Amino acid sequence: MYSTVVSDVGTVRSNNQDSAFAGEHLIAICDGMGGHAGGDTASTIAIRSLAHIEQDNVQGDVQIIAHMMETSVMAAHDAIVGKAKRERRLAGMGTTVTSVALVAGYWVLAHIGDSRAYLLHDGRLIRMTSDHSYVQHLIDTGRISEAEARNHPQRNVVMRVLGDFDIDSSPDIAIRKAHPADRWLLCSDGLCGVLEDSTLQEVLSACSDQEECAQQLVSMALRAGSTDNVTAVIADATLALDADAFDLPHQTPLVGGAASASLEPIADIINEPVASAPALREGKKSPAARAAALRNGKNPNEDDNPPEQRVAQPSTVREENGDRTNPDTGEIPVVQKDDGRISADPNDPEVAKAIRNEHIEQRKTKRTRTRRNRVIAIIVTIVVLLGLAGGAFATYRWSQTKYYIGDDNGEVAIFQGVPTSLFGFQLSHAVTDTHMKTSELPPSWQEQLAQGISFDTYGEAKTHTRLIKKQLKQQQDEAAQKEQDKANGESDNKSSGTTSDKSSGKSDKSDDASANKSGGDQS
Repeated sequence: MYSTVVSDVGTVRSNNQDSAFAGEHLIAICDGMGGHAGGDTASTIAIRSLAHIEQDNVQGDVQIIAHMMETSVMAAHDAIVGKAKRERRLAGMGTTVTSVALVAGYWVLAHIGDSRAYLLHDGRLIRMTSDHSYVQHLIDTGRISEAEARNHPQRNVVMRVLGDFDIDSSPDIAIRKAHPADRWLLCSDGLCGVLEDSTLQEVLSACSDQEECAQQLVSMALRAGSTDNVTAVIADATLALDADAFDLPHQTPLVGGAASASLEPIADIINEPVASAPALREGKKSPAARAAALRNGKNPNEDDNPPEQRVAQPSTVREENGDRTNPDTGEIPVVQKDDGRISADPNDPEVAKAIRNEHIEQRKTKRTRTRRNRVIAIIVTIVVLLGLAGGAFATYRWSQTKYYIGDDNGEVAIFQGVPTSLFGFQLSHAVTDTHMKTSELPPSWQEQLAQGISFDTYGEAKTHTRLIKKQLKQQQDEAAQKEQDKANGESDNKSSGTTSDKSSGKSDKSDDASANKSGGDQS
């Protein structure tokens, strides 16, 4: 097949997190996610993990290719997770993967996420993938319509994706018979999220030139208001479905989006030259690009000349030219085979062995790190405990220089320490009993004793207890005096009453005597 790709950062984003590959036997689109530094890394790793399928010789075995695509996607998942663990700034990164391979007259499709694959067959556009997204689940269950899904607030929530997430990362695999007139469109949701399927069918049917078709679709998506990166991969089956069989001209594989920033690793993986994808020829610049143009004194509304396509040679050619660099495939082991060819195919026995060895080293490193962290945790715990113990001891020593007067089971006592506790341990104890009962004190004093009356020295506390005892005795004496006075008053009243009675009796007797005497005189 012949294929091309056009990818654009869009009008809102500051960097392109999409990555794409367009070759003769393999096409792929990956839509990265995970912040400024994560999405482009994840999508690049996925493209590099799949790229080996472009050149793998499997004698036309469709099932082997299907298995290779599945294991390559899973290898990309492991590589993304591994890199995220090594570089915490990349935590949470992930990517979608939608890839199609042509082998022995069959299409083999691998898909995970919400990027899409469309097949134009006999003039009819068929959506070959189902979005692994929350809104697609709502559509499938009849809760919302396709039209409602376009504006749903959770339309960007994916339920299956590769990356640093605790979700299913296994791809859907499909096999379909290929036909010479088949045309594929792989695109990120920045394109299919704003253009109707009917529009896609119209453009794919009307525009025979691959690059022109991709340019139109990306431009239309941007004009329709797409706020995401926009990428389109177009692939057409050749009449023979095999360029080698009829000595047809070969194309140089194209790499678009984030993965095109470093072409050499992909050239090493497939062991042939690769080129960067053509840039979008028209379209508005992103806010970041316009700001950069203003800083450079340029008109932000004028498009710069599109950058020239770059071509990267494989390591064998670069080595001859004295430009040999170590390939970086993003956590995927690279081995050099006996014939000098570089391979990063996870199905290659030597690469698989390298992966196993790397996993063993990772486990050893993890165990060492775990032991080291455990020792550090124990040391830190001991230091903290010693610090707490030292602090507690210092607090106790300080508390024993203080004294207070308080209640000791109903008795007024002098305590050494402070009226509180530390970790359940009382910081005071009674040292002197004053032989005064708390209940004998006025309520205001009882409240003070409940809180504790603090002093800096034992002498001050002792002096205060004497004062309390003296005041208590005075109060008791005053109370006793009042009781005595009250008793005396009652006694005086009783004595006065008795004297009055006696006087009254004498008066009565005198009156009687006088009366008797008067009576005698009359007679």
